[in-house]
Amino acid sequence: MRRLPPLTAIEAFVQVARTGSIKAAADELALSSPALSRRVQALERFAGRQLLNRTHSGVRPNADGERFLASIVPALDAMSDAITDLTGNSDEMRLRLGVLPLFASQQLLPRLPSLRHRHPTLHLDVDTGGHGLVRLGDTLDVAITLDRSIDPALYARRINTDIIYPIASRRLTEGRDALRQPTDLARATVLLHRDMGDTLPTFLHHLGLDDLEPLAIDHFDSGQLMLEAAAEGLGVAFMHESHFLAARDDRLVRLFDVRVESPYSYWFACRPRALDARPVRLFHDWLFEDR
Repeated sequence: MRRLPPLTAIEAFVQVARTGSIKAAADELALSSPALSRRVQALERFAGRQLLNRTHSGVRPNADGERFLASIVPALDAMSDAITDLTGNSDEMRLRLGVLPLFASQQLLPRLPSLRHRHPTLHLDVDTGGHGLVRLGDTLDVAITLDRSIDPALYARRINTDIIYPIASRRLTEGRDALRQPTDLARATVLLHRDMGDTLPTFLHHLGLDDLEPLAIDHFDSGQLMLEAAAEGLGVAFMHESHFLAARDDRLVRLFDVRVESPYSYWFACRPRALDARPVRLFHDWLFEDR
């Protein structure tokens, strides 16, 4: 049999190609950046050619790397399937689901009893870590993500469309300094999610207020923390109607009676071949049953 490169070197290359970052790939594999770089370099030495273009803006496969990636991914998928068949329990189905924490708490967990009732042998391993899309086919079977659009190489189905909601504490709507109209945002702190940075510009553009600048903008990586910060009067959170309604928090109110469609949607995404797997198909069909 022809000698093969170490599987760990191939795994490192694939992860770098998917994330476009040595650091992000190292984090996913629980390695230091130098250790991951050494694994990729070992693969390049084995191949006798460079596979990645390294620039200040990131790391991308070159032409040889793209060809190798396209060839090796199906083989890795087949290997993953073989390991699953070898180690799996025939009486149990398991789905590795990447999902945002706020979606999980507001929209997924309340519905899960119906999934358990319908498919009692289907179990979910829930992962709320980041980089869900780039981990598909590796550590995740399915990702539920909040994005403007999804890579057409993936299977993706939009879960919903939504309306931008400026959300704040009731206290900010009372008294002499109350926030009563969108121009009042010039004297308010705005709370934005790092993955939804276009909500504020989209909202202001719709109102013809492109030049308006808030007093300050604070960024969060947690929707749940944004809601709590808004409830405590720390600023105006630009989120979605579904986030506000599902929160059921009497401390919060919606500001300004203006309907602006959000550029962001929740999406179900997986690699196309993953739909052939029964756990993925069952979860997919259940998720969209009433939508």
